[in-house]
Amino acid sequence: MKILVIEDEIRLAAYLQKGLSEEGYVVEVAHNGVDGLHLAMEGQCDLVILDGMLPALDGLSLLTALRHTKSIPVLMLTARGRVEDRVQGLRAGADDYLVKPFAFSELVARIEVLLRRHHPLSAPAVHLLVMGDLELDLLRRKASRGGQRLDLTAKEFKLLALLLRRQGEVLSRTEIAEQVWDANFDHGTNVIDVAIRRLRNKLDGPYPTQLLHTARGVGYVLEERAQ
Repeated sequence: MKILVIEDEIRLAAYLQKGLSEEGYVVEVAHNGVDGLHLAMEGQCDLVILDGMLPALDGLSLLTALRHTKSIPVLMLTARGRVEDRVQGLRAGADDYLVKPFAFSELVARIEVLLRRHHPLSAPAVHLLVMGDLELDLLRRKASRGGQRLDLTAKEFKLLALLLRRQGEVLSRTEIAEQVWDANFDHGTNVIDVAIRRLRNKLDGPYPTQLLHTARGVGYVLEERAQ
């Protein structure tokens, strides 16, 4: 599923892009109304997150123009909490409304509801990452292998989600640090190696087929290899 975020606050847009990507969505960002309308009209997206206050073209005008030709679900964000503002947005064609500041978990829940409503058959697949007998349910925050639950910490879950999304690709320690810890670790530390070792013990320890492999001097890769 692809989400278009139209938000002029750079930090909030980056936060939404990162967080929603971690939830399994493909995310595209526009920082003004003109670019946002162009992407919404010409591109292929399954849902739009639309800020009400935008430069070049405000959110309500964008929404009105979009509704002439598109029925994409739209979730509006705004700093205005008045009932009149919410009613105006809904009457302009918004499917849902969320007032800033908001909890990210509530945003995700509202997105899930809208996608289920508009894409009842395909929406659930967003939340399931699979490789062989390994499954990661992003919605329920559960991991299992061979039908057996894997007891993962929050960081281990995030690390496994990254490896599953990029299965077959060798990820460097630097990239793992940036994606999972939001940091650049000193190359002299072994934080990444320790985390990988702990995850490997839970993921591969009880099973004859190993999935998490080391690319010596480069990084790590999650893939099924012929025995």
